[in-house]
Amino acid sequence: MAAAPAAAGSGAGRGRRAAATVAAWGGWGGRPRPGNILLQLRQGQLTGRGLARAVQFTETFLMERDKQSKWSGIPQLLLKLYATSHLHSDFVECQNILKEISPLLSMEAMAFVTEERKLTQETTYPNTYIFDLFGGVDEMIRLDEVPNLSSLVSNFDQQQLANFCRILAVTISEMDTGNDDKHTLLAKNAQQKKSLSLGPSAAEINQAALLSIPGFVERLCKLATRKVSESTGTASFLQELEEWYTWLDNALVLDALMRVANEESEHNQGASEENGLPHTSTRTQLPQSMKIMHEIMYKLEVLYVLCVLLMGRQRNQVHRMIAEFKLIPGLNNLFDKLIWRKHSASALVLHGHNQNCDCSPDITLKIQFLRLLQSFSDHHENKYLLLNNQELNELSAISLKANIPEVEAVLNTDRSLVCDGKRGLLTRLLQVMKKEPAESSFRFWQARAVESFLRGTTSYADQMFLLKRGLLEHILYCIVDSECKSRDVLQSYFDLLGELMKFNVDAFKRFNKYINTDAKFQVFLKQINSSLVDSNMLVRCVTLSLDRFENQVDMKVAEVLSECRLLAYISQVPTQMSFLFRLINIIHVQTLTQENVSCLNTSLVILMLARRKERLPLYLRLLQRMEHSKKYPGFLLNNFHNLLRFWQQHYLHKDKDSTCLENSSCISFSYWKETVSILLNPDRQSPSALVSYIEEPYMDIDRDFTEE
Repeated sequence: MAAAPAAAGSGAGRGRRAAATVAAWGGWGGRPRPGNILLQLRQGQLTGRGLARAVQFTETFLMERDKQSKWSGIPQLLLKLYATSHLHSDFVECQNILKEISPLLSMEAMAFVTEERKLTQETTYPNTYIFDLFGGVDEMIRLDEVPNLSSLVSNFDQQQLANFCRILAVTISEMDTGNDDKHTLLAKNAQQKKSLSLGPSAAEINQAALLSIPGFVERLCKLATRKVSESTGTASFLQELEEWYTWLDNALVLDALMRVANEESEHNQGASEENGLPHTSTRTQLPQSMKIMHEIMYKLEVLYVLCVLLMGRQRNQVHRMIAEFKLIPGLNNLFDKLIWRKHSASALVLHGHNQNCDCSPDITLKIQFLRLLQSFSDHHENKYLLLNNQELNELSAISLKANIPEVEAVLNTDRSLVCDGKRGLLTRLLQVMKKEPAESSFRFWQARAVESFLRGTTSYADQMFLLKRGLLEHILYCIVDSECKSRDVLQSYFDLLGELMKFNVDAFKRFNKYINTDAKFQVFLKQINSSLVDSNMLVRCVTLSLDRFENQVDMKVAEVLSECRLLAYISQVPTQMSFLFRLINIIHVQTLTQENVSCLNTSLVILMLARRKERLPLYLRLLQRMEHSKKYPGFLLNNFHNLLRFWQQHYLHKDKDSTCLENSSCISFSYWKETVSILLNPDRQSPSALVSYIEEPYMDIDRDFTEE
């Protein structure tokens, strides 16, 4: 997960950071400071000190903000709104003030606050400027240096703990400058070597400090799964508020409005008790609606922290605790009522935004929830907690019918920790995924979450569980019939399709049944060929499946081989050579990232399978001819030689990556290493060595990786 981007600002001393930390949740005792909350908000906005949604903005930030936004009238309007929002105030007047505030906040402030988040799809967390708590983070605060941290955190109530998570979002995330060069594998490898000599980072130390606090993760799980009692009545004022919160800049005024709502609720409750009658005014529903919004903001903070911990060094420890404290069943129970709750069709949409824009807390909660599922399921046997008991029995029945052993992780799953109810969390996710509009940004995250369930060693039962629920047809509809244009969504759907179809004859039969015309198949190929960086994982999975099917003696497999357009297309040597040439040509050592390194591994899969068939020299000779036909002899094979040298340095020291390669391809890692060594053989007499196909005048294989 990408760390929140650092805001501009100079570094600050430890004392100043500690003071800001105290301010974030109203002092160490957690009690709010005296005085009118809106006056505090006004003072905070004008001076950079004080309350601003529990975040203390720096003066640098305020100056930059004032350049882009019309803030002068907002504090006065908020004061006016507060003055006219008492028990017997005129609703029309309140509504008019809201209409006056909304364009200032939503179109100016929200655009500024969210602009930096739009630069990358990975960064969807709303606390972009929480770094200003520390006046700009040149040096990360160390939680292990906070006196009595354990007792302090243990004494927080739930609201204080949620506010504390806003700060943790910074202190447990690795600092990231946002420079693209830092994201190349070359740079990451260099940074890892440097980190080994320096020891654990401040973020890793902070994660360990939090996990050492007794009951900390358990309390986070309880806060994340806490239910919100929603009003069942329908009232016009409540509906108005549900629409208006999408207009207001929640990041700046939500806390203030929440305090006002709580004060009004207490006032109304006291008046009702004096009269001896329940208070039925629509005003009594205002605080409940704000509490729902506040709960969403809390859960955002907590889910982010849990997600970061799941990806840290103590991942297995966090996994055990999250399972034990039933986070997944709790989120399953909240799915319909809060996480994926329905909204009124009349909900207002900001100018320049759409209903699926990720600016609102509701949208961001959904994305953070999907990211958590992705981290939870990825290469871990606890992924089966996303199912309920009936669905686990279904997996067992699939294995029994296919006459294959049950998945060991399914047998070892603690049935007391799985989802309850009629549907598990994975099934609920599939249902909303299939209903998602074509232009929805959720499609990317949904596909990533489901794909993580399939990652690792290929499981026929897992694939059939999803195939029976129409997932393959949904993916093909999105790729072919809707002709999806989003590169991110296409990549996630191609990756998911590859995992769903790999080695599965039934999946290829379903594919051929859906792609039943040449016209549809040509659209599918056009999508694949439009960007191999996005589709290469599917190409790899189909190539591996073809190799396995060709070595099986089975009537069902033979039928699929003879009928499936996709398998027939991939089986042609010119097709494989075209993919191989392009895969090698679109990557270079200096531009390799975690996203496009898969192109290198897919090219290796094609050559490893050729080696198995003793056709490796043929493929290298064809690459040489293609080089000459493109009028740049030696360029491709020199590049490939450098890429393979980097591959050796990168993968021979990373156990996790090598295990992933082995599990996903069903090719032993020793065979990967042997093939790379054969290709890099310096003997020009070897028919399987790259140097044998690079003419001497064009030889350039010893260039240092750091050279441009």
